Amino acid sequence: MTRAHSWPTDAEPNPGAMLCSPRMKTKFALILSLGVLAAGVPTVLAADAKANWDEHCAKCHGATGKADTKMGARLKLKDYSDAKVQAALTDEIIVKATLEGVKDGDKEKMKAYGDVLSADGAKAIVGLIRSFKQ
Repeated sequence: MTRAHSWPTDAEPNPGAMLCSPRMKTKFALILSLGVLAAGVPTVLAADAKANWDEHCAKCHGATGKADTKMGARLKLKDYSDAKVQAALTDEIIVKATLEGVKDGDKEKMKAYGDVLSADGAKAIVGLIRSFKQ
C-alpha cells in the first residue's frame, strides 16, 4: 500500500508547519518588504518634488510658490499660496505647463520640463504646489 502524503500514518497533518517552511518565510519577507517600500513611495515622491522644485522652479516661482523673486516680479507670476489662484488652476493645467512649458504666441514664457520630469514627477510638483495654499 502506498501513501498519498508524506506524513507519518499515526500523526495528523500539520498545516502550520507548511507556513513556517523556509520558502514560505522567504515569500512572506518579500511581500512584507514590498509593502514597506510601497508605503515609502509618497515620501520619496514628495522629497523628489521638493528637490525638483528647488532645482527647476524656485528661481522664478520662489521657494514657497509666492513668486517673490526678481524673475517672478519681472514676469508677473502668480502667487501659488493664494487660494484664489489655486482654485483657478486645475492639476491638468499645471502638469501640462510643467511638461510642455508655457507660450504666449511664439514667445516662450516658461521652459518645458518634460525632458527632465516624468508625468509622475510633474504630478508630484502639483502636490507640492497644492501644499503652498494658505
